[in-house]
Amino acid sequence: MGKINQIKQLTYTPYVNLYSLKITNKKGAHGSYYMASRAKATDALKLKTRENTPDGVIVYSVYGEQKDRVVLVRQYRYSIGDYIYEFPAGLVEPGEDYHAAGVRELREETGLDLDLLSVDEMYEKPAFTTIGMTDESCATIYGYASGEVTNRGQEDSEEIEIVLADRQEVRRILKEERIAIMCAYMLMHFLNDEDPFAFIRN
Repeated sequence: MGKINQIKQLTYTPYVNLYSLKITNKKGAHGSYYMASRAKATDALKLKTRENTPDGVIVYSVYGEQKDRVVLVRQYRYSIGDYIYEFPAGLVEPGEDYHAAGVRELREETGLDLDLLSVDEMYEKPAFTTIGMTDESCATIYGYASGEVTNRGQEDSEEIEIVLADRQEVRRILKEERIAIMCAYMLMHFLNDEDPFAFIRN
């Protein structure tokens, strides 16, 4: 197994930081590894704490009387210089329950309220996003969205279009658009299951 010999924090910003690791691989060769993290200090890195506390939360919700539209956002991301389809999501504040964070984020990004589903914790537990680059993990919550769509709660730094997509539009998005991988897998369920939440009811 590889070994981490030294960790150095390279940036100090509120939302994401870069860390340099001096490592020894399984063959005994020495090298460097770089990673991004939501951690604000070395001691808060997951490789130090060994705890998988969610940095963020993703909201998979359906909308409408027939529960036949999924709530998406089409958001501009500087990392690709373009728009990408995602689920409403956001960071969990220190000390905040991730369920509450998801309800808050959905309201801020879309104006919608969320009636949370109670599901087995294995469907919600934090999962890692891009483990080759970062220790970031996100929990997922599920529910039924209601209310009137509005962008009034969005921050000035956010470029977000709210999308209520039926199955025909979801099929088009999967075929033609840029899409976050976590969102893509869930939309495959939405597209193919009569009940969008069938996979979490078993």
